[in-house]
Amino acid sequence: MSEEKTTREGDGPVIDDVRRLRVMAAGVRGARIVERVLPAPLDAVWGVMGDLEGGFGEFQPDMRSVRVLRRDGDRVEALARSRHGLRARFHGVLRPGWCWLQSRFLVIGMAAVDEGGRTRVALTGGVRVPGRAALVPFGTRRELERAMARLAERVAGEPGMIRKTGPRRPAPRC
Repeated sequence: MSEEKTTREGDGPVIDDVRRLRVMAAGVRGARIVERVLPAPLDAVWGVMGDLEGGFGEFQPDMRSVRVLRRDGDRVEALARSRHGLRARFHGVLRPGWCWLQSRFLVIGMAAVDEGGRTRVALTGGVRVPGRAALVPFGTRRELERAMARLAERVAGEPGMIRKTGPRRPAPRC
């Protein structure tokens, strides 16, 4: 777990984006969070996560494509298509280290913070319960864990990334 980091800015304390995601998820009934430290720098990890039209769809298991329709500062509107053909129009906030997107039926939350050359990543999201601050909890953790594993694989393939390698195995003899 990263060291407690709060600073004063303006009128109140500032918390990092992973802690902010935990707070947001705590306010949504049924929300689950998957968190992991990846052995890669924040810029490389967020380069994949924050690229809604590219890298994002490569690690999110259900996303086939995302097209950003509009940006205004850190506000974003995007159209997503699932691998099953369903569409969702998301509205939300996207800035380095932070993403919170909502559609009528879906919520996606992502956060990443530097941990001394490594990156702590947190993911949440799922199907919304109409008219309530709640997510359908079935299968959510499994999907988030799949997304995290795919992100870790994707980031490990980036040039200049730290990769752990095991002992070399000799080539098989024919």
